[in-house]
Amino acid sequence: MDIEKFVEAPGRAKLVKDVRKKIDELGIEYFYMQFVSVTGRICGKGIPADHWEQVAERGFQLVYGATVNLFLNRHGEYLGYGPEAAELVGIPEPETFCQLPWDKRVARVWCTLFRNREEREDPGAFLTSDCRGNLRRQHEQFQKDHKGLHLRHGTEPEMMWLKQDEDGKPDGGYSNPYCYHIDQFESLRPVFLQVIKYSRAMGLDMIQGDHEDAPGQLELNFQFDDALRTADRLTTYRQICKQVARENNLIACFMSKPFMGVSASGCHHNISFWKGGKDEMNTLGNETLPGMPGNFMYRSGGKNTFMPDTKDVQLPGKVGLQVIGGIVKHLGALTAIGCSTVNSYRRLWDTGFWAPVFSDWGYQNRTTGLRVSAPGRFEYRAVDSMVNPYLMASAILAAADDGIKNDIDPGKPEERNIYEAMEAGKQVKKLPMSLGDALTALDKDKVIQAALPGEMYRLYREYKTDEWERYLASVTQWDLDTYLDCLP
Repeated sequence: MDIEKFVEAPGRAKLVKDVRKKIDELGIEYFYMQFVSVTGRICGKGIPADHWEQVAERGFQLVYGATVNLFLNRHGEYLGYGPEAAELVGIPEPETFCQLPWDKRVARVWCTLFRNREEREDPGAFLTSDCRGNLRRQHEQFQKDHKGLHLRHGTEPEMMWLKQDEDGKPDGGYSNPYCYHIDQFESLRPVFLQVIKYSRAMGLDMIQGDHEDAPGQLELNFQFDDALRTADRLTTYRQICKQVARENNLIACFMSKPFMGVSASGCHHNISFWKGGKDEMNTLGNETLPGMPGNFMYRSGGKNTFMPDTKDVQLPGKVGLQVIGGIVKHLGALTAIGCSTVNSYRRLWDTGFWAPVFSDWGYQNRTTGLRVSAPGRFEYRAVDSMVNPYLMASAILAAADDGIKNDIDPGKPEERNIYEAMEAGKQVKKLPMSLGDALTALDKDKVIQAALPGEMYRLYREYKTDEWERYLASVTQWDLDTYLDCLP
C-alpha cells in the first residue's frame, strides 16, 4: 500500500522522534493537521500533542468531501462526494512541523492524503483529490522524465487590507489607492511588520514589499524556491495574513477584484527551470528554530536553463523557449486554473490596469500573458490572488513538459504594445474572458487535464461549473440598475 510505504519511508521514524523533541522543547500542546482543498482552502483536524506518535503512524480520518470544502451544489447535493463515500486518511509529514508564532502552544504540520486502508478498491492508495500530494508526485515524475530538471518559482501575492464596519462587513480599503506611495505603505506599517515577523518565524524569507494601486493593497514578496515549498509558503502566508487581520480588526481580502476602477489583486508566478543545486538552511534570525529544519531550507545553486545561451542577452535559452511555447499553447486551459473564480474575470474586463488578456509573450511587455521580466526567468501573468498554487504549479509543469517533449516554438516575442500590434494587423488569440469560457477551454485540453489526475479533474470541473451556474442563476445589482425601470 502507498500509505504503508509512506509511513515506513527511510528516515521518517527518526523525524517523528525529532518532532517529539521539538514538542517538548517548544512547549507544544496542540497540532493543526493541515491539507489543502480543491480551491486552496486550508482544511484538517486538531490533535493534542500527546497523540503525535499515534497520529504519525496511523493518521487521522476525515470525509472525502473535505477536499471539496464539504459544500453543496445549487441543487442541494454534496459536491464531489456524497455522504456514502469513505473517509480519507491524512498522514502528517514530520519535516513540515512548525510552531505558530501567534500562539506558541500550537503547531501546524502538512499532511499527505490517502484512501482508507479498508477500502475494497485501491486500499491505502494516494488520494488523487489531494492537490498538494499530486504536485509532489508530478514534480518528482517531471524530474525523472527530464533528467533532474525541476521547477523553481516565486509568487507576487497581492491582496487588500479592508476596514470592517460594526457588523464585520467590508467598509473600504484601509489606505488610499496610491501606487508605490511610501506614506500609504507607512499607514499599514503595524500590519505588514507583523506579517513579516510571523512569516520569518515560519520560514518565509521576506525580500521586498510595496503599496500597490488599489485601496489597502499590499504586495509582500518572499524568496523563490522549489515548487512545493513555494506553494506551501504562499498558503502559509495567507494563513498569517488572516491572523494579523484578526489582531488588527481588519479584513485580509484575497478576492481578486473587490473594487472596479482600480487594479485587481494578481499573483504573478515567476518561473525558471533548473538542474542541480542543493538545499541550504536559512534560519532567518531565529536563534532556536521554531520548527523542523525543512521549513527553513531553500534550494540554491545549479544551472538555470532559462538563462540566455546566445549573444542576445534577452532571449531565454532553448529550454526556456520550449517552456514558453508550451505555456502559450495551453494558455486558454491554464486560465481556468489561474483565474479560477467568476470574480477573476472582472480583472480582465476592467481595462487599463495591465491585466493580461492576450495569449502572447514578450520582453518586459505587460500587455502579454507572459513576459521575460529578467534574464533567467519569466513572469506568468494570467493568475490572480484566488489561485490554488498547487494546481497552478502542476498545470505549469504539464505545459512545460509538453513544450519540452515536443519542442514547441513560441514564435517571436512581441515587443510592441499588443493593442498597437493588433491595429497593425497582428492576429492574436484572446484569453478566455469568463469562467465558463475558461472551463470550456480546459475541457478541450488533455494536457492540462492530466495535471489534475485521477479524480481531481472531475472534482475541479464539478465545483467550478456549479460556481459558474450559480452566478448565471443569480440576479445582481447590475440587473436591477439596468432593467428595473427600462420600460415602458
